[in-house]
Amino acid sequence: MKAKIIAYWTTTVLVAFSMSGGVAQLAHVPGVVDGFVRVLGYPPYFVTILGFWKTAGAIAILVPRFPRLKEWAYAGIFFDLTGAAASSAAVGGGAFHILAPLVVAVLAVASWAMRPQSRTIGILFPATNGRPLQTREQRTWPINPESLTE
Repeated sequence: MKAKIIAYWTTTVLVAFSMSGGVAQLAHVPGVVDGFVRVLGYPPYFVTILGFWKTAGAIAILVPRFPRLKEWAYAGIFFDLTGAAASSAAVGGGAFHILAPLVVAVLAVASWAMRPQSRTIGILFPATNGRPLQTREQRTWPINPESLTE
């Protein structure tokens, strides 16, 4: 159990650290803006938007409580990272610029999967008390579906 907590915090801190580049985007560091505008072809205001949400996402996954916010933050981080890889691939970016965001995306998924119970909304797969889940057709309907065809 202790190993899982250590792995969770290690992956979470690594993901949050990689998202801390959002601060450079908010500050409009020339090299960062140049990469977005000249290389990737995005408008300059997009740098500010991504910078804000990356910084907010990094904070959200680190602070205690707010499990629903964490779910959204993890989703946003995953979308950002896979979008970064796709954008780099679309402009013929080098292997590093394609693979690095994908590696961090894997770390984000690992962090999400290893969250302690206190940082989750609920159970991903609810127990069925040893019974298989019912299919839609097996559920009890308020009306008999056969009577609808008459």
